[in-house]
Amino acid sequence: MRYCLRGVFFKFLYLFTFLVFALSNGEAQVPKNVRIGLEHTTEGFQPCEPSIAISQKNPNIIIAGSILDNVYRSTDGGHTWKQKTLKSSLGVYGDPCVISSPNGDFYYLHLSDPEGKGWSSDMLLDRIVCQHSRNNGKTWSDGGSIGLEHPKDQDKEWAVATSDGKTIHACWTQFDKYDSHSPEDSTIILCSFSDRKAIHWSTPVRISEKAGDCLDGDETTEGAVPSVGPNDELYVAWAVNESIMFDRSYDGGKTWLDQDIKATDMIGGWDQTVKSIGRVNGMPVTGVDLAPDSPHYGRIYINWTDERNGEDDLDVFLSYSDNNGDSWCNPIRVNDDGPGKQQFFTWMAIDPSNGGIHIVFYDRRNHDDATTDVYVASSFDGGELFVNQLVSESSFLPEGKVFFGDYNNISAVDGHVRPIWTREVDGVLTIMTAILDF
Repeated sequence: MRYCLRGVFFKFLYLFTFLVFALSNGEAQVPKNVRIGLEHTTEGFQPCEPSIAISQKNPNIIIAGSILDNVYRSTDGGHTWKQKTLKSSLGVYGDPCVISSPNGDFYYLHLSDPEGKGWSSDMLLDRIVCQHSRNNGKTWSDGGSIGLEHPKDQDKEWAVATSDGKTIHACWTQFDKYDSHSPEDSTIILCSFSDRKAIHWSTPVRISEKAGDCLDGDETTEGAVPSVGPNDELYVAWAVNESIMFDRSYDGGKTWLDQDIKATDMIGGWDQTVKSIGRVNGMPVTGVDLAPDSPHYGRIYINWTDERNGEDDLDVFLSYSDNNGDSWCNPIRVNDDGPGKQQFFTWMAIDPSNGGIHIVFYDRRNHDDATTDVYVASSFDGGELFVNQLVSESSFLPEGKVFFGDYNNISAVDGHVRPIWTREVDGVLTIMTAILDF
């Protein structure tokens, strides 16, 4: 009975928070937007695929990254930024993943292109690189090498730190040969771990039971975003063959389930198409409620997009598990608009202080063409109810002529929420954030 009353109290508190948030942050009061970094003026890839992390020790410290080698640093909660170029003797070549650990360290993971061939048929992404900062992003280590297995390609990495910040886990996709049509070539999900310094990494462990193809599409195993549980259980989901698969480890990533768990269908697969963007990645993002006072402490969440409501009606979804991933609830639709509009490029953050779920995505609900806004949907009751908030001060109309990357990102600590996204105006890409505080 005491637990039930406590649950009712939290439910009331969350609903009250929603009402206050909705009234004080309605669409007429869009949060302040800040452009991160300088306008791109050199040849090559424009900045996109942004990643962002708020310090878990000091929320005023925020680090972000974008392709190919940009690193951004803010010391005032995201209001102003300084930009530098990330350098490593192992190479820096996109897919930036920036995370913070509970002890205040930052990690910047990325791909490596040691031969300098770029995105070509004979390119070689020979390893994942992890660079470490212990001084709030002022300086970075040269980097630790992860997953080197010549001539295989290592791609689409993400990482998470344990509760004490002493161990870092990384998961990614290994291609026998990228873009190979040979049935003998395949993709698998690998995981590795390191100590706090992130220099020496363990021999990668294969966690995906079934392999995918190498064509970088729906039948390729991709989207491994690891997350830790209350006792440093390790959870990760990925997409393949119109399904989201799930695995877990109870011994720090050394061993995993022999048989993957199917968490949910992913109708239409993760390789999606959106007008004026082209290819869109709907891969899953995994997160866990680690807030000690949350009634949903330990709940595992998976966030993704798919086309179950129509090929031209991508929606954002969430599913959760309260039994370590053995079973999952029916998909919950996150965006609260009517049918027929596109929502895409989703990412999720779970605030470790209060269990709040915050999901960022592009949204076209307000337009009849490709004009695009950015929304953040937030839930404080375990994902049952979401409030959708417009967070972009102005819309943008992509032309479909520049590479937009594969993802946006979001971070949440102590009620400070910072989404990050790519914006296009007249063919020029810039990186944006919003100052969103609860």
